[in-house]
Amino acid sequence: MEKLATEVQIQAPFITLGQLLKEESIIATGGQAKWFLRENTVLVNEEPDDRRGRKLYPGDIIAVPSGERFVINGTGASAN
Repeated sequence: MEKLATEVQIQAPFITLGQLLKEESIIATGGQAKWFLRENTVLVNEEPDDRRGRKLYPGDIIAVPSGERFVINGTGASAN
């Protein structure tokens, strides 16, 4: 049975992958993001991505090795 994704609310137009990992307590500090992404496969919209600065926008789905999944949900500025 597939786990439901945890919704991550953002107020800005985007959040970076490194910020997400820290805010969701997957890593303890922002400085660990580079190491974590080098050592672990993180999927963004089902594609591997190891860029801590990767911009995540509402609707993006992130999966980490522990099996946790996150979906970005936000009220940030629209791209219009």
